[in-house]
Amino acid sequence: MAKKTDKPTFYCTDCGTEHSRWAGQCSACGAWNTLKEWTAPAFSTGSSSKSTKSNGYAGAKSEIVRLAEVSLAETPRWSVGLGEFDRVLGGGLVPGSVVLIGGDPGIGKSSILLQVQTHLSVSGLKTLYVSGEESLQQIALRARRMQLPADDLALLAETDMDSILTQAQQIQPQVLVVDSIQTMQLDSIGSAAGSVVQVRETAAVLTRYAKQTGTAVFLVGHVTKSGEVAGPRVLEHIVDAV
Repeated sequence: MAKKTDKPTFYCTDCGTEHSRWAGQCSACGAWNTLKEWTAPAFSTGSSSKSTKSNGYAGAKSEIVRLAEVSLAETPRWSVGLGEFDRVLGGGLVPGSVVLIGGDPGIGKSSILLQVQTHLSVSGLKTLYVSGEESLQQIALRARRMQLPADDLALLAETDMDSILTQAQQIQPQVLVVDSIQTMQLDSIGSAAGSVVQVRETAAVLTRYAKQTGTAVFLVGHVTKSGEVAGPRVLEHIVDAV
């Protein structure tokens, strides 16, 4: 019997909408000549697939529970050390949440998150700052210039998502910063970093990791000339706060 091949699909580089066939105009947003082809990665049917199916979205096996059985215990929040930032987050950072930070280039996204990570590390939390845009030396120089107590802050310069998750599982950080989501890449997806598919799928992988491990994740996102976060609009729906 012939092996079934992966069927290519087409996605709009403006809005991220998928199409079963190529067309000159996107039926969702109306943009012209924005449909690009990509092939979904093949998934293994071996033991790794079975182990993945046994884990639910939040890390435990999916079960139906009654509303009265749901725990209403107050979820602890971590103060990020900035009053206005805490207020935007509803009183502090929630474990397992995913927050997307967007802004113009050079506005201070990386500096604010570096300040947040150093405050959390000093407070006793395990933190990891992943940079796909700057070297470790650049981050260290910024921390010195800002006079931040960054001695215990774990740093990683990497863009490969599989490598990032492997090393994150080793140190098990409670707060993870990924700067930026447009530089991250999954090897199983045959498109360049920053493409609609890569941004969407890497964000989905990080969101699943956050929910399964209880790790709070900050994603840094670039902003277009129109003031919107670059990439598919679905990115803003994946995360908990923008």
